[in-house]
Amino acid sequence: MCGRYATTVDPALLAVELDAIDESGPGQPDYNVAPTTPVLTVVRVPAVAERTLIRRMRWGFVAPWAEEFAAGPPLFNARAESVATKPTFRDSIQSRRCLVPMDGWYEWQDKVPLYMAPRDGSTLFMAGVWSLWGGQRPSVAMLTTDSVGPLRQVHDRMPLILARADWARWLDPAAGLEPALLAQPSAEIAESVGIRRVSRQVNSVRNNGPHLLDPDQDEPEQLTLL
Repeated sequence: MCGRYATTVDPALLAVELDAIDESGPGQPDYNVAPTTPVLTVVRVPAVAERTLIRRMRWGFVAPWAEEFAAGPPLFNARAESVATKPTFRDSIQSRRCLVPMDGWYEWQDKVPLYMAPRDGSTLFMAGVWSLWGGQRPSVAMLTTDSVGPLRQVHDRMPLILARADWARWLDPAAGLEPALLAQPSAEIAESVGIRRVSRQVNSVRNNGPHLLDPDQDEPEQLTLL
């Protein structure tokens, strides 16, 4: 699963990189992104399908037919194996797919926070599905899949990382869903992600800042991390 992550990407620079239009509005680097937070997404919509857009959406999917926008626990993850058949997500997975950029994500093992991020410092792009409630309030869920390679030692689930070669097909609202896009990341992608302990201050969503990625000085070496 993925319930917390970090993102420091500048939307304006991301828009240049992706030849996109930045519609994200004001924002700051966030080292402790939690569900219900407005998060950066990369989308294409039918009205302007020829252009890629950078937008913010509530992290916590709300189906269009929901009576209220934020009632009940937020649906921040969707399983890649069942997203196409679940009533909540099956319409969105056909034409409202998006990318969720992040630096890395957190998991906990024996109450120790671990951080998974590319060793080369590059940005990850996770598969997501989004919805529009009331015609104007967007929300997103991140897809998860069975963990691959060394990441299995941390958690049995991981976010679905999409390779750059798959971005255009994933984002195209006019293209039908290709089942291959829901497959687990390659072993090469998984092995490019490093795993390390970080500060226990990340345990509280009230804490934020780059210091959250500092090594945990209080935890003895118990885990073999890569």
